[in-house]
Amino acid sequence: MATSDSSSKSRWTFLTNHARVLLELARDPDARLRDVAAAAHITERATQSIVADLEASGYLTRTRVGRRNRYTIEPSGKFRHPAEAGHAIGGLLSVFTRRETEDEPSGLPGQDTHRPAQRDGQGHRPGPR
Repeated sequence: MATSDSSSKSRWTFLTNHARVLLELARDPDARLRDVAAAAHITERATQSIVADLEASGYLTRTRVGRRNRYTIEPSGKFRHPAEAGHAIGGLLSVFTRRETEDEPSGLPGQDTHRPAQRDGQGHRPGPR
């Protein structure tokens, strides 16, 4: 029997720490791992381990630029789980790294992803532009 007590609810999320680290590096390829760790809410050591995993699996490459690292994501890399193996990670990256000024699609297949036309004060849509 389920209870409404929040302490009894499981604490799970849709994205793994690997996905969070990859997204942070996609947003800022020159980020320090300390900053990536803080943004992903995990330890710096965990972040270093995840970056090593992602690099070893070909999802990203690390290039030394002076005293810093620059990370390049390989968007054509495929998801690892058999249920999603046919999909490239670039789709996930584009959903979560889209600029705030762009239109926000619903993200559901088959739904119109364009914003509805503005209506005038009487509820009518303007004609074609």
